[in-house]
Amino acid sequence: MRGPGLLWLLQTAAGISMSGPIFVVGVEYLRTGRIIGGVGFLALAAATLYFPTYLVGRIGGPRAWLRRLARPVTDTIGGDSEPDSDSDTETQRSSVRDRFRR
Repeated sequence: MRGPGLLWLLQTAAGISMSGPIFVVGVEYLRTGRIIGGVGFLALAAATLYFPTYLVGRIGGPRAWLRRLARPVTDTIGGDSEPDSDSDTETQRSSVRDRFRR
């Protein structure tokens, strides 16, 4: 059985380091009787704990990064030649946006 990977461990450490102080503040709010603030901080801590996992899932892991590096780039962005029409510029912009969405 394989254990958790290095990236998972880094994600967890980053999430705990960000959400730990928020969690402590939430517990302190609950302890002193400020229920709404305490619940709010605990919810924020839970979201912050999950954020690194969400971010890596959104941009992909190391395998996706290596596949992107190995894939040949067919279109050039910001080259010396000017586009002939506005539709060419829009096509380039949408392809850049699509790359960052993947």
